Amino acid sequence: MAGVINIISSFAIPAFIFIVLIYGHLNGVNVYDSFVEGAKEGLTTAVKVLPYMVAMFVAIGIFRTSGAMDILVSLISPFVESVGIPAQILPLVIMRPMSGSASMGILAELFKVYGPDSFIGRIASTVMGSTETIFYTLSVYFGAVGIKRIRHTLWAALLADLAGLMASVMVCSIVFGR
Repeated sequence: MAGVINIISSFAIPAFIFIVLIYGHLNGVNVYDSFVEGAKEGLTTAVKVLPYMVAMFVAIGIFRTSGAMDILVSLISPFVESVGIPAQILPLVIMRPMSGSASMGILAELFKVYGPDSFIGRIASTVMGSTETIFYTLSVYFGAVGIKRIRHTLWAALLADLAGLMASVMVCSIVFGR
């Protein structure tokens, strides 16, 4: 069975591309020109988004290297522990809304220290799957379409991340115990 799945997965993407090309050709679409036009739009979007991404990465770098994250973790650790959230995952919880790659690094560090099958590792994994890189996503998507005022989107997204964190802790506590 594994061999069949490997064969199917090897041909799935090339087959999909071939089917799209044939379908477009049969419907009279100039597939190559459409592809080139889409690539131009993608490049334009990437150029428009680049300043927002650079600003976000610089802000994240300053936040981490200045020690501000460590200060924030030490300030809120007593509160989060009192509501049942392990303080060890706070760096992940703080960094996750800002940067996917930085939060992946923190997740790997948590795995190295506590192990992926530990309670901390399981909560951290569940948090990674149930939260989003809010600031990165907002800067990229809103920057691409030129929206400067994010209004209520940020607060709604932060509330959704908080719900994801709380659900992660509750589900892992119920399923895996402490």
